[in-house]
Amino acid sequence: MAAKESQILRATKNNLESIQREAQSLKIDELNFIARRKLRRKIKRQKRLSRSLGGDIALFTVLFAFGLFSAYPLVFTISNAFKPLDEIFIFPPKLFPRSFTFDNFIDLFNLIGNSRIPVSRFLFNTVFITLLGTVGHVIIASLCAYPLAKHRFPGRRLISALIIYSLMFSSHVTGIPNYMIISWLGLIDTPFAIIIPAIGYTLGLFLMKQFMETIPNELLEAAKIDGAGEYTIFWKIVMPLVKPAWLTLIILLFQSLWGADGGSYIFTDALKPLSFALSQVVAGGVARTGAASAVSVVMLIVPITVFMISQSRIIDTMAHSGLK
Repeated sequence: MAAKESQILRATKNNLESIQREAQSLKIDELNFIARRKLRRKIKRQKRLSRSLGGDIALFTVLFAFGLFSAYPLVFTISNAFKPLDEIFIFPPKLFPRSFTFDNFIDLFNLIGNSRIPVSRFLFNTVFITLLGTVGHVIIASLCAYPLAKHRFPGRRLISALIIYSLMFSSHVTGIPNYMIISWLGLIDTPFAIIIPAIGYTLGLFLMKQFMETIPNELLEAAKIDGAGEYTIFWKIVMPLVKPAWLTLIILLFQSLWGADGGSYIFTDALKPLSFALSQVVAGGVARTGAASAVSVVMLIVPITVFMISQSRIIDTMAHSGLK
């Protein structure tokens, strides 16, 4: 019996060793297959990206030409701000000034400084409207987009459809209804006449919803299993993951509100933003053309700076949201 048991044990041991060898052989074959597949993909990608020197030069030339074409209006606007008045009216216009001067900016600050309302008041109004409208919209849009993207409830599809349909209407079409609603709320001639519509900006809600839909549901379910509540999941998991989206909203709203002039909602001059004061300089006629050129540069500085800092976030968000 002992000899028979030892034979069985040896046979079992041999079978286990053969199985292990086969498993190791299969694993090696699998790793080799994966390595060959990666190598083939790498070779195809290199072939697809490889270009001749002539092709590289042609591509660089085309991109450089389009870059110059796109940058020309911006360079021309900035250049005009440093030209004397006689050079601004030269035809054909010159791209760069012959006599570089800061007189246009000096005239601009003198005109604003002589106003009965200090420029600091206009600047405060602009910063107040811009910051409150931007921060309020990002928070409200994020809170609304989260349940629409990650929860199932009656009427969810209808609300999503209404959000998309609202993007189809021009601001000229919704101007009168917006004014009536703001008037009923008693917000005419207050900064909140601009801030409240900015907080309800539906494009931001659409972008946040589209971006949140890319977050895996398994990640949120794992957080719930660990005991995290909805607000904890939203603030500590969802919001950090959608950082490119809300940074894009900050840029878009900031640029829009920075250039707001109060329109037909604010009538008291002391409540008007900075863009209104600068527009009054532009409306002064031909004699203020130089100051008007300086106004264009002043209004461009902040939005362009913000955009240049975070332009990669905008591109990333548009790619995830499906917009082109």
